[in-house]
Amino acid sequence: MNFGGIEEKYEALETAAFVVVPVPYDLTTTYQGGTRKGPAAILEASCNMELYDEEVEQETYRAGIHTMEPLEAVASGPEAMLGRIEEAVSGVFELGKIPVMLGGEHSITLGAVRAARKRYPKLSVLHLDAHADMRMSYQGTPYSHACIGRRMIELCPVVQAGIRSMSVEEAVYLRKRRLSVYSAAAIRQDRAWVGKLIRQLSRDVYITVDLDAFDPAVMPATGTPEPGGMLWHDVLDLLREVCRKKNVIGFDLVELAPIPGMVAPDFLAARLAYRMMGYVSQKSR
Repeated sequence: MNFGGIEEKYEALETAAFVVVPVPYDLTTTYQGGTRKGPAAILEASCNMELYDEEVEQETYRAGIHTMEPLEAVASGPEAMLGRIEEAVSGVFELGKIPVMLGGEHSITLGAVRAARKRYPKLSVLHLDAHADMRMSYQGTPYSHACIGRRMIELCPVVQAGIRSMSVEEAVYLRKRRLSVYSAAAIRQDRAWVGKLIRQLSRDVYITVDLDAFDPAVMPATGTPEPGGMLWHDVLDLLREVCRKKNVIGFDLVELAPIPGMVAPDFLAARLAYRMMGYVSQKSR
């Protein structure tokens, strides 16, 4: 199964602009698990969507989308898994391709960001999420999904959007570091928020989208759904402008925990991944 169910000639690695990296990893999730089933659900949904994108007015798949075999989970722990992810994503960069990682829990993003940071020294990360994920450690590991924001900020600048849940520890840390955080409430109150956020990013940007950034009314299939989130066009308004004004070198969609019999969240994730590919390829035309 490849992304979009596309013809072999558009799936060939040699000519593909994008490489989809499925990572069905689900070790440190809390509350509700199931994100290991996310990549397969997104791929299946992608085979049922129209491949003409009416917004970007193109069939994005013609730029080439190669789908890798899913990365096998490492049972020894999240740190070892991150090494495997970093190696895989580094290989995508070495081929001159744009990685599109499908998760899986949010801890996997650190492997991709490590690979991106080595190739793009002035990298910044756009982090869409309901949760700040700025804990130093959680449940005995600094590589928990609840620590991904903290681990990324140790590598490069991070700008967050959609945040609406955090611990006291995280709130103190964010205030002390004066980090760029655009909460879900601030987004609703400030029409100029997109422009302000983009000015905080460097030229080279990696985007990580935890799907719980969306309001659970449109994205219920996450491990920890938080009320008051972003809506479809809130997210697109931001991603469209970031892809237009910055050099987006890769991105991921994580934390989809499929709900049996409910395909709408899977389809949203597939459409979002395809739309983001469209935004990136449209700029290069």
